[in-house]
Amino acid sequence: MSFVAQIRLEDLANLAPAQELPKKGLLAFFYDSTQETYGADPADRGGWKVFFFPPAPAAGGGWRLWGNRQAELAPAQTPAVLPPGARFKPCLLSFALELSLPPAPAQVIPGLSWSEDQIQHYEDFYTGFPNAEDRRLPHHRMFGWPNQLQDDMQLQCALYANDIPSVDDPRAAEAARQKDNWQLLLQLDSDDQADMRWASYGMLYYWIERAALQLGQYDKTWLVLQSG
Repeated sequence: MSFVAQIRLEDLANLAPAQELPKKGLLAFFYDSTQETYGADPADRGGWKVFFFPPAPAAGGGWRLWGNRQAELAPAQTPAVLPPGARFKPCLLSFALELSLPPAPAQVIPGLSWSEDQIQHYEDFYTGFPNAEDRRLPHHRMFGWPNQLQDDMQLQCALYANDIPSVDDPRAAEAARQKDNWQLLLQLDSDDQADMRWASYGMLYYWIERAALQLGQYDKTWLVLQSG
């Protein structure tokens, strides 16, 4: 797998959207190095990984893995078998609060009744928000609403994470009622500075159920790859 992101949780400790994350430690994100995992089928499970490394309880640095194993984390050599397109340049990140909008208002206001003209007006506003200059920049994000490029990802997560292959499955209706329990954990945009490109300049989205987030079950994420 490709190593795509590492988040130091101390950098998020004072930001309101991240209050359900531990105050210290690392979150590490990995993704299928061949980019053949789209999150569009229950069989895609296992095409990504999210690891949480709590800080070691004793002084002296390092990080503690789950269980009783101890491990010192240090820069590693890129595996020789990793294809060139799966090797990315390291880039530093900083965090700032921003306003994000739902791709469709009905996602947060059940029963919302808008005319076709009103829906089109919102979509036009959404695709240009907050301004044209900002839209040209890469959009890496934790929490909030995604920059959605295709279909409703929350429904996709609710179905496929529960091994339901399609909306025609008899179990789909019940799963669909739980889709709002899924929230964005991490969005990674295509980024030339990092030599990072997802399909046709698309985005990677790591989703997690709220209950799993509260319990620190980061292995229970669902990933979606979308491209424009």
